[in-house]
Amino acid sequence: MKIHEYQGKQILKEYGVPVPRGTPAFTVDEAVHAAQNLGGPVWVVKAQIHAGGRGKGGGVKLARSVDEVRQLAGQMLGMQLITHQTGPQGQTVRRLLIEEGADIRKEFYAGLVIDRAAQRIVVMASSEGGMDVEEVAAKTPEKIHKVWVDPLAGLQDADALLLCERIGLPEASRAEGARALQGLYRAFWDKDASLAEINPLILQGDGGVKALDAKFNFDDNALFRHSELVAMRDLDEEDPAEIEASKHELSYIQLDGNIACLVNGAGLAMATMDTIKLFGGEPANFLDVGGGATAEKVTAAFKIMLHNPHVKAILVNIFGGIMRCDVIAEGLIAASKAVSLKVPLVVRMKGTNEDQGKQMLAASGLPIISAETLAEAAEKVVAAAA
Repeated sequence: MKIHEYQGKQILKEYGVPVPRGTPAFTVDEAVHAAQNLGGPVWVVKAQIHAGGRGKGGGVKLARSVDEVRQLAGQMLGMQLITHQTGPQGQTVRRLLIEEGADIRKEFYAGLVIDRAAQRIVVMASSEGGMDVEEVAAKTPEKIHKVWVDPLAGLQDADALLLCERIGLPEASRAEGARALQGLYRAFWDKDASLAEINPLILQGDGGVKALDAKFNFDDNALFRHSELVAMRDLDEEDPAEIEASKHELSYIQLDGNIACLVNGAGLAMATMDTIKLFGGEPANFLDVGGGATAEKVTAAFKIMLHNPHVKAILVNIFGGIMRCDVIAEGLIAASKAVSLKVPLVVRMKGTNEDQGKQMLAASGLPIISAETLAEAAEKVVAAAA
């Protein structure tokens, strides 16, 4: 789950990370009111969407009068903001952040992710703030400095100070920079985040350190213990099909291809998509129905997949371990009838009650294309989609 910048800054503030004063705004009048309350000669009007690169797309502007705040807010609200992370379709701007101006002397980067290989959180910092960290990693990887954190000890003073020294923070500002990194780490840990970034973390003219941006992604599987984060969820920023899937406890991610996939198990789902690609096709989605799928769940999955107008064929790939093939067959038959299936359906089932499931499909009278191996299934579904 993602949240907006202004929400991320609320979290950072809770953990002692300095952030600019700012107010979210949903209308032009709210934006003007926010600027008046903040006071000062300069404000920043920032579009709030779940994507980076907003500045390059025209979603971050300086205003030097309240009238200019009004003008910019009117331009941004409702605009389709296109960045390198939104794709060509862009995202509609429905919220703004009106923020006080900042005296920026230097921009830095700070970020945390989970290093799966090391099984630890890695804290990254760089002198190249304000840029896409992927670009820095590709062109000048030596400018990204890392510390792997012992989960029992947390981010220690010495490690935080060392990162601040390596990225070039002046000695007088390193203590405050270290506290900011440690606050970011504690927020990451306490909130079950999967990613946290401050880009840029700025050095001000007075030597102070401040988070000028905030990005958080959270582990969906941990949201049951974070009602305060669930309250921040913005459904307008999420794919409607993925929202519907979450209601049925389906792991679904929509993609750009035309071959829909229904699989039990995340690893098998990834292998299925890879095999479709290997045979020249393009998967339309990732969909893991899990180990306890019911006929109702499979029907819901079919409806979600077929809501995508680009789908030309469906591949069902089931390994009957915990999941029984006859239960899947029952769901496939019910779903095909419920949605009046009009695209080719290729089914490959192996495992528990496999023969019974295949017999049910054969007796259904539905035009189902059977396959014995994953390669055969992929080959048939690619041909069917074409």
